[in-house]
Amino acid sequence: MRSTLGTILLAVCALPLSVVTVAHAQNPVSNAVRAMTQRWTKNIVDAAEEMPADKYGFKPTPAQMTFGKVVTHLIMEGNYALCSPASGQKTPEPGKFEETDSKDKLVAGLKDSFKFCETAFAQLQDAQLADSTPFFGGRKVTRGMAAIVTVADWADHYSQMAIYLRLNGLLPPTAKKA
Repeated sequence: MRSTLGTILLAVCALPLSVVTVAHAQNPVSNAVRAMTQRWTKNIVDAAEEMPADKYGFKPTPAQMTFGKVVTHLIMEGNYALCSPASGQKTPEPGKFEETDSKDKLVAGLKDSFKFCETAFAQLQDAQLADSTPFFGGRKVTRGMAAIVTVADWADHYSQMAIYLRLNGLLPPTAKKA
């Protein structure tokens, strides 16, 4: 009797773990998007914090964006504009940001925009990735496509920020030893 009761108790205790495992197995793509959101949030915010305030006006060539413009672009045209269609969440009103705003204001706005992305992607399920959503230029894409574009945009802009940091004698966050 004791071993049967013990087996039943063990099975009941393990049930929540199996439900979590099944949920992760059912949503491998949206789980990957959530994991990448955490990774890029950390790297990009750390890069924005690493750049000194007096270097936010830096740009390698006249044709390129200033560092402050990269941050502003991520806030306005990046995170809010991309995470909304990818997740189906309504875009909040982020306020107004200019590349010449203080570093503190831009970093705070960047953190808020990534918080929106994190919240927006929290409920995303793989079953929704084929849903059609409005995107740039009035075209329609799938939520999956919008999510992939979002992650690719973060990689692109982090590499840009990393180069700007290196050109100013600073190591980007991913180049630092833990």
